[in-house]
Amino acid sequence: MRAPAPAVVAAADARRLLLHAQGLADDPAAQRPATSRFVARLVERMGFVQVDTISTVERAHHLILAARMNAYRPALLARALEKDRTLFEHWTHDASIIPIKWRPHWQPRFERSRHGTWHRKQLGADAERVTQAVLDRIRREGPLSSRDFEHDGPRGKGNSWWSWKPAKLALDHLWRSGVLHVTARRNFHKVYDLAERAVPAGRSSSAAVSEEEHVEWACRTALERLGTATAREVAQFWAAISVKQAEAWLAAAVASGEVVPVTLETADGSSPRKAFAPHDRAARIRRLPEPPPDMRLLCPFDPVLRDRARAKRLFNFDFRFEGFVPAANRKHGYYVMAMLEGDRFVGRADPKFDRAAGVLRVRGVVWEPGVKLTKKRHAAFEAAVEKLAHWIGANSIGIEA
Repeated sequence: MRAPAPAVVAAADARRLLLHAQGLADDPAAQRPATSRFVARLVERMGFVQVDTISTVERAHHLILAARMNAYRPALLARALEKDRTLFEHWTHDASIIPIKWRPHWQPRFERSRHGTWHRKQLGADAERVTQAVLDRIRREGPLSSRDFEHDGPRGKGNSWWSWKPAKLALDHLWRSGVLHVTARRNFHKVYDLAERAVPAGRSSSAAVSEEEHVEWACRTALERLGTATAREVAQFWAAISVKQAEAWLAAAVASGEVVPVTLETADGSSPRKAFAPHDRAARIRRLPEPPPDMRLLCPFDPVLRDRARAKRLFNFDFRFEGFVPAANRKHGYYVMAMLEGDRFVGRADPKFDRAAGVLRVRGVVWEPGVKLTKKRHAAFEAAVEKLAHWIGANSIGIEA
């Protein structure tokens, strides 16, 4: 007997499932407790929040959270990370903020880093001595940052023992290996302490999980936060497992009835994709709230934009971060933010916070093809810019059409 054809999921439903899972289907103006606990729950709902150094407008992790919660303030995230210790900083596909409850699932990464050779190649023959000296000093003195090692003697050249750079490399290696834990950031510099002192009881990497438990966690949590996904997207969500491992888990989940194969339609005219969804996806789609109609500006590292190929397929929105593109070759600008209206991206703009003048300058406003620039839509864009300006503390706005 031939197996039934996979159910078809329309692109509109897939993108609404994604927006809902990533916290963008809720009204950011709704009354919510402005607490570090709520911020931690929001991060857990999304899975993780990417950290980035660029502060053209504000740092990415703050912009991502503020787009979902009008009452968000950076101090709330700092408290969750530094005081409550409900979140921690480490790597997914990039540097990210992650719920501390999942730290045991970082053990495989820690092990790979511990046995890796990168830091030894960088530090040369003194690798073990530098690393041990850094570790011993933190053990004696408590939390330290790379700046605390910067002037430990005359500056050397290259990989010299007395240069500040070796200590910084050693700190990074010990952090990636799970030996050190980031307890705070000061002027965006990581502050490190021993993981055994800083990580709450029960969240230590020593609370090891089996490979089977790790794969199940990675796949289950990824699919919940994507709504629908290919095996590759499931594997890439955490960048913690291989595509083959994701495929094997999805096949078993389909056999048990927990997950169903689907045909995922696209919004950009490309071929439909073979994908997967929770077995109750139809009921979930029926329960989806209407996305808030107000326009929001999303930063380039927002999770719904991070996977450029997925954004193109589901939203027909061809988005690219051009910060590393030579200025002469940029199409839209350095730090372009996307305009989300309901469940549709309607345009993009290139803002920059001129902190000295207290002005949020918005350049290169470009509307998507087919988007009609009505008075209502233009007013919604201006309101979104005003909201962003108020949140970052700008005194005025300059919009260049």
